[in-house]
Amino acid sequence: MDKIVTVFIVQVTEIMLQDKDMMMGMWTTWDLGPAAVVLAAVAFALVLSTPLSRAAYRLPRALDAQLPQQPSMTHRRYRLGFWVAAPILAILCAWRFGATPATAAAIVYVVVLLALAWIDAESGFLPDMLTIPLLWLGLLVNLDGTFSMLADAVVGATAGYLALWVICAFFLLLTGRQGMGRGDFKLLAALGAWLGWAPLPLIVLTSSSLALAIALLRRMAGRMKAGESFSFGPYLVIAGIAALLRL
Repeated sequence: MDKIVTVFIVQVTEIMLQDKDMMMGMWTTWDLGPAAVVLAAVAFALVLSTPLSRAAYRLPRALDAQLPQQPSMTHRRYRLGFWVAAPILAILCAWRFGATPATAAAIVYVVVLLALAWIDAESGFLPDMLTIPLLWLGLLVNLDGTFSMLADAVVGATAGYLALWVICAFFLLLTGRQGMGRGDFKLLAALGAWLGWAPLPLIVLTSSSLALAIALLRRMAGRMKAGESFSFGPYLVIAGIAALLRL
């Protein structure tokens, strides 16, 4: 399965690199009508969702053999949410960026992030097999300043990792407990590679506020114990997608 995901990411990258006009003109408008753009966006999102849906099941089990081998009811719910959200977000990408190659890049971004949110929410993992290629792909997409200037993207990738590392280090120093996993560092680094450094403070603030609000609601409902850990990745994903689409 790791090979399948790697080949998928490599093929997307090769397609983008082989088309010089695409890489150097991500805002070049294609001669497509609105309906065709929406249909193409949905179709592309569904094509990407197929290997990523399989990865969402297999990658966590490759990392932890104790996870149930049969899909649970929770897994099925997350899978349904993934397949519903992917085409909807693809349509929003088409609405936001129009009939341009930037829309295709944005769809890759949001669908991979959806898969990461699913994996983290279900298993607590953020596999390097997805986060690291997403980071490098963000830098490639921004070679011509598609969503951010390349220098800002490089700084964003670095700052994204270091920001959460510093926060986690202080939390460990004060409490003696690990606040979050390194997968969260890499995920924020990937968001910085796509969006640049400027949106990162708002992404961290939004995701932290949302996570805190959900945790308090779960605690009040008796569904979460004091000190119980929870996955932070899905909240980073929500904030990262909102930042790209400027929702």
